[in-house]
Amino acid sequence: MRYPFFASFIIFLFVLAHAIRRGRRLRDRMEGDFWNREEEANSTRRKPLDDLHFIKIPLDRLPMTVCSDSAEVRGCVAMIMTLSEEKIVNLTGLTNTDLKLMYGAPNLPELTIYDENFTLLVQTLQKWSTLLWEAGEREAAVCIMEYEVEIRADAGSAYRRLAAYYRETGQPERIEELRKSASMLRSLSRSSILRSLDAPGDGKDSP
Repeated sequence: MRYPFFASFIIFLFVLAHAIRRGRRLRDRMEGDFWNREEEANSTRRKPLDDLHFIKIPLDRLPMTVCSDSAEVRGCVAMIMTLSEEKIVNLTGLTNTDLKLMYGAPNLPELTIYDENFTLLVQTLQKWSTLLWEAGEREAAVCIMEYEVEIRADAGSAYRRLAAYYRETGQPERIEELRKSASMLRSLSRSSILRSLDAPGDGKDSP
């Protein structure tokens, strides 16, 4: 009985060694591809930024005066006002290497600022909409969350709360609009957001 066991053990070791070698080759190839691509990106010259989609915050569409007695809400509004004067671009899903290849390495610092502005915008909109939602100003919160969806923000709470709101207010057809918007997200959470739209909820989750 020892010989079959010993033979099986030898075969197992052989298969394991083969898998390890294969994994190393794959890792080395991926690492080599990465550095080759990074080298190409670093040598890419400056290119025009004409095709960037700059976000213009529609101050006239947002509930700028709702719950103005709240210091936290006023803080969000003040930040939105500040950001409305800045250049904002949604670059979610694109790595620094991608950006250098697309627009040239010299443009990366400027593009990074645009991306950071977008991140701050999304964070502010999420906090603002949550404050209004919890204060009972649901229509105002919905207005902000619909804007989050419009600019392709990776905001799972906004999608879930909007889906719950549309179900409660007899607008289930609008959930399909949310699904179409979510399917165009470039973020890693796209799949989880799409799944959440199929699961009925009350929208009380945190951002």
